[in-house]
Amino acid sequence: MEITPELYSDMMKAAAPKSKSYVNIPLAFLFGGGICLLGEIFLNLFEYYGLEKEAAGSWTSVLLVFISALLTGLGWYERIAKHAGAGTLVPITGFANGVTAPAIEARTEGWILGIGAKIFTIAGPVILYGTAASVVYGLFLQLYKMLFG
Repeated sequence: MEITPELYSDMMKAAAPKSKSYVNIPLAFLFGGGICLLGEIFLNLFEYYGLEKEAAGSWTSVLLVFISALLTGLGWYERIAKHAGAGTLVPITGFANGVTAPAIEARTEGWILGIGAKIFTIAGPVILYGTAASVVYGLFLQLYKMLFG
């Protein structure tokens, strides 16, 4: 039996769980908004206690990454994401979870070939393309300054 793209599509639709968008979208909005609200609370607390805005932003980022990695390590992030869906993909917490989860799963393989290699499963492409994009942007900016500057 040959599986055509149409047959495969029909099989996939039949096997896939039905999504309840009317529930998932508001939950993602609320959880994502809650993470952002938590970040704003930390930012305002750090500023209230005397940190400059840039330092307060840095400490807020560090704290959100730490909380995300801790929740991932405890196995709670996955449980939250099960209900929150895309709301847990708020960039900094989602990225921290994406880096931490593969490392935790690979811990039985050792420090070097397990954690050391797997931690970059998600982070590697982000670092690679982020660095490449910044180099290209820097070259264009330098060229622009030389020509019009």
